[in-house]
Amino acid sequence: MSASFLAAVSASGQGLKYPAAPSDGTVDIYFGESVPDPFRPLENDTSAETAAWVEAENALTGAYLAKMPQRAKILKRLREVANYERVGMPFERCGKWYVYANDGLQNQSVLYQMDSLGAPRRIFLDPNKLSDDGTVALKDVSFSNDGKYVAYVISRSGSDWEEIFVREMATGRLLADHIEWAKFTTVAWRADGFYYSAYDAPEKGRETSAKNEVHKIFFHKVGTPQSDDVLFFHNPCFPLRFYDVSVNEEETVMFLYESGEGNGNTLYVRDLRVPDSRFVQMTDNMDFQYSPVEVVGDSIFLMTNDGAPRNRLMVAALASPARHAWREVVPEDGSVLENVTFVGRDKMLLSYSRDACSHAYVADLSGRRLREVEFPSVGSAAFSAKRGRGECFFSFTSFTVPSTIYRLDVETGDSRAFARPKVNFDPDAYESRQVFVTSKDGTRVPLFLTYRKGLKLNGRNPLLLYGYGGFAISMSPYFSYSRIPFLESGGVYAVACLRGGSEYGEEWHQAGTKMRKQNVFDDFIASAEWLVANGYTDSAHLAIMGGSNGGLLVGACMTQRPELFKVCIPQVGVMDMLRYHRFTIGWNWAPDYGTSADSPEMFRYLRSYSPLHCLRSGVSYPATLVTTADHDDRVVPAHSFKFAATLQQCQAGQAPCLIRIDSKAGHGGGKPLGKIMEETADVYGFIMYNIGMKVRR
Repeated sequence: MSASFLAAVSASGQGLKYPAAPSDGTVDIYFGESVPDPFRPLENDTSAETAAWVEAENALTGAYLAKMPQRAKILKRLREVANYERVGMPFERCGKWYVYANDGLQNQSVLYQMDSLGAPRRIFLDPNKLSDDGTVALKDVSFSNDGKYVAYVISRSGSDWEEIFVREMATGRLLADHIEWAKFTTVAWRADGFYYSAYDAPEKGRETSAKNEVHKIFFHKVGTPQSDDVLFFHNPCFPLRFYDVSVNEEETVMFLYESGEGNGNTLYVRDLRVPDSRFVQMTDNMDFQYSPVEVVGDSIFLMTNDGAPRNRLMVAALASPARHAWREVVPEDGSVLENVTFVGRDKMLLSYSRDACSHAYVADLSGRRLREVEFPSVGSAAFSAKRGRGECFFSFTSFTVPSTIYRLDVETGDSRAFARPKVNFDPDAYESRQVFVTSKDGTRVPLFLTYRKGLKLNGRNPLLLYGYGGFAISMSPYFSYSRIPFLESGGVYAVACLRGGSEYGEEWHQAGTKMRKQNVFDDFIASAEWLVANGYTDSAHLAIMGGSNGGLLVGACMTQRPELFKVCIPQVGVMDMLRYHRFTIGWNWAPDYGTSADSPEMFRYLRSYSPLHCLRSGVSYPATLVTTADHDDRVVPAHSFKFAATLQQCQAGQAPCLIRIDSKAGHGGGKPLGKIMEETADVYGFIMYNIGMKVRR
């Protein structure tokens, strides 16, 4: 262990002594400009020095969190409110019905099988039995079209790396088939095998950090070893692209998707009815999205934002599928067309987002609207249906209503509850409202607020502001038990719908990308200032939180306006904007961010807001809890490691700057419920402790 590690950095307040991180004299040169990166050794997440620093930081953070009286009370309440049955939308495959359900405190939801809709459920696949601690997650299941097999995809400890297994349907027997090193894959069945996407096995010891290049598609025949799998497609001329295929249920049409170097994808189609057929290119512009929805005879229905930033539905002929020959079915309108679902013989469900809230219509195959689907209130909905079947379900949720499953009669428009959760929480005691904030450049930004009815605008309410603002992801209303202790204790929960998302289509997304990224931070800061100006809170009671790209958001805003916030929670954040593209699949974020290698202008712009590079000595930063995980191979933990080490070195104020590093966990997907509740108690405990809140109901 180096002498530099044995030293400790003293905090100026609360008696904390931060472990000194391993460092060296690294200086990078970008277009003739020097940029120091002293904590570069922390990028090696398997080194002994990094491991010792992680252990010391976790010990410090653990001791701090343990002394907070709020934490134990929050965890107790979380276990109470999370303990309710959660049921997904039923779906039919090969003559049987299936549904995911969780009886309350199970780490992972279980897949159940039913002989008919509403018949008794029996366990079909229980991922909780795949590990002792719930850290193996079921990512996907795919049934062969002849009903003989089911392939299921798992991930371990939250990693993006995936494995595929196969079971025989008639006997339930697990076959010897086992696929490793799959990533960002689907399972596309054809005849006696399936297609999947994978990378070459990474170098030992660098499984969670090495850059992933040359995505490949293989065909696996059931009953054979992976070593016999046939390489179906790869494109080494473009190593930084993703490739995937899909096959329709009739196995008459195959699509090939190519993405990774724009905000969309290119699309190819192959007529499997024709012997030795080849792929025909349908589109050639990766800046637009092209998503096949359904194949009806020789017609291909597709959603696209090509020529329609808020999306439209088009139809192409299989015989002449090129883009110029497509016909419009559902034109773009003022709302964002989010999804199209075929149901019955001749109906479609058109799902829209209007000011980030769901609206939906039943339409015929010509796109003519027949009726609007009525939802219980303002919130978010998603549909599950299948062409040729009349059964249709939708889920509905809001900030105060947990996800409820409804069965919809598309002919009459009537719906009735199929699965309604019973939560130990009184939603009628709370209200949600939407307001609109004016950003720095005059842009109108939606902001959702949820709080106990009768809230007094005294200017001192504890308030947690959440945001994301990137990658065309919309912040629509949804229920989470994790917020309940905070709301019950008098807190206000706010969600800002920032540019960079998809709330208003692709133009809204583009307005928060590359050299327009500052718009996202301006929108978030404007939301915080509005909340203060309108009496909801003040800077002494204002916390902000966000994950991944939202972690970048929090990091950028706390370095630009440290005096505005009391507590900051950057979760699994992208904090080093100059080097993010060098790890795993970080290169795929370049369409949103640009890279430091693009041009001197792009380098300087990234450096101007990069959280790691904007920290300054002598500044009083808010109380900060950085969170990351040892198996995060999406946003590698080095981002959070280097940011936390630098923040601890720079902090001049009294507030704590800590990092929580989870083990056997990744970017968040598939995390077991037990780990989720532990982290939630730590995060909300930290917020409430530093704001001065008491836990109450």
